[in-house]
Amino acid sequence: MINVIDGRGKDINWITGKLNRRSQLTLEEEKHVVSEVLDSVRKNGDRALIEFTARFDGVLYDSAEDMVVSRNEIQEAYETVEARYIDIIRKARDMIWRFHSRQLENSWMIYEDNGVILGQRVLPIERVGVYAPGGRAAYPSSVLMNIVPARVAGVPDIILLSPPDKNKKINPYTLVAACEAGCKKIFKVGGAQAIAALAFGTSTIPKADKIVGPGNVYVTLAKKEVYGYVDIDLIAGPSEIMVLADSSANPAFVAADLLSQAEHDPMASSILVTDSFGLISGVSREIQKQLPMLSTRSTIEESLKNNGALIAVDSLNQAVDIANDLAPEHLELAVQNPFEILGDIKNAGSIFLGEYTPEPVGDYMAGTNHTLPTSGTARFFSPLGVYDFIKRSNVLFYTGKALKAIGEDIIEFADKEGFTAHANSVKVRFEK
Repeated sequence: MINVIDGRGKDINWITGKLNRRSQLTLEEEKHVVSEVLDSVRKNGDRALIEFTARFDGVLYDSAEDMVVSRNEIQEAYETVEARYIDIIRKARDMIWRFHSRQLENSWMIYEDNGVILGQRVLPIERVGVYAPGGRAAYPSSVLMNIVPARVAGVPDIILLSPPDKNKKINPYTLVAACEAGCKKIFKVGGAQAIAALAFGTSTIPKADKIVGPGNVYVTLAKKEVYGYVDIDLIAGPSEIMVLADSSANPAFVAADLLSQAEHDPMASSILVTDSFGLISGVSREIQKQLPMLSTRSTIEESLKNNGALIAVDSLNQAVDIANDLAPEHLELAVQNPFEILGDIKNAGSIFLGEYTPEPVGDYMAGTNHTLPTSGTARFFSPLGVYDFIKRSNVLFYTGKALKAIGEDIIEFADKEGFTAHANSVKVRFEK
């Protein structure tokens, strides 16, 4: 069911070469559909949104006003969602707010003795559009993860788009999460057409400065295409987990954590790397034991078969090298002393330390963000945070005396680069 790789005595390249490194599919047909949608929404606005909602979601709106979530719909959602679940949403929201508040940046100025003032202004982005999937892919936790950091950053205008069901309603759990996070404007539009609306704006849906949130392949391709018109969070691939473990790890815990990630998607990746071949045997038995009890068994089986691996290596040092090479989205350190090797981990989206910190803690209640870099991009991308919802402007002030002191240097720099007008911009200020 899951591939066992005996990498003892082998180098890292040999080991990683045995893994199914998921390729980026060309998706030419999907790209064509997305291109058509983006072009039509840019030209025809709300009319295109109504047409595509009927075509892709089977929902016929009478007018653009039908796309706007009403107060009555919000009230109905609150009456539908269990009170206990609303309490959980509020608790998670508060934990996310608490964690992300530590990420706030401040504007600053420095004052030099020669009269020069230098600094940087830190301001929130003006308008952020959040996309929330519908149907079985509705994740209220992701709604919180995308809206709360934007609010902590001080974004004044946050709007959410999510596809309608057959009754012209948004998933009630998504709707309640959005309201509890502080979103005031919510629209019933999904798919690539929602991304187009946020990128270009329509008469009903305002243009955003940044688009965040997960979605299907059409949403992901649309976000990629509109990057440049607006900013986006990241291009997310299938979810992934790596468990780095030694002989002290509990095989039942490790197996459960591998299974938890595999249920996301048949393309999800679940990998164990350990210096204990005995642990691999235990984990294999636990997978067989726990799998029949899970409702998502078929998805898990396909994921483990295609993208799962139990890897034996010579040492924990080699395991760390593999982790840094693959740069996993989620990395669990199921070792006796996780803090001892934490400093050696260079590339990972989120790092979970010890046997009582499973990945779902980060997904739901810890307050850390679960929008993370995938497919090895943790080598250069970071988790979603407050810093994704701010912009910085440099500030400079020079007196005439201060400019004259470096004027000749600027002029020579500009002349060497062939920019005589740049040089003249300084010269003209000191001509008699």
